[in-house]
Amino acid sequence: MYKIAVMGDRDSIYGFAAAGLEPVVAEEAADAAEKLRRLAESDYAVIYITEALAEKIEKEIARYADRPLPSIILIPGVTGNTGSGLRSVKRSVERAIGSDIIFGE
Repeated sequence: MYKIAVMGDRDSIYGFAAAGLEPVVAEEAADAAEKLRRLAESDYAVIYITEALAEKIEKEIARYADRPLPSIILIPGVTGNTGSGLRSVKRSVERAIGSDIIFGE
């Protein structure tokens, strides 16, 4: 059975444990990249990553962009929304559909 993880700073992710997600604390780029690789090579189908952490490991995240699993989804952390999660969803939709059907810009 596939699992779901959430990565980021402790304050941003620990509430997700109550919903059954696996919290993975990571704040430094090298540590986060290693943990992402480990999760991606395991039975994790979805990995949520805080936007702030994702900005530190963009190249590592890009390695999984064309793979069916895991699906990596950016979420805001306690520091707020940077907009990178929304941009990521928009790029994914455009790549899958061929045009922007959600935001219409």
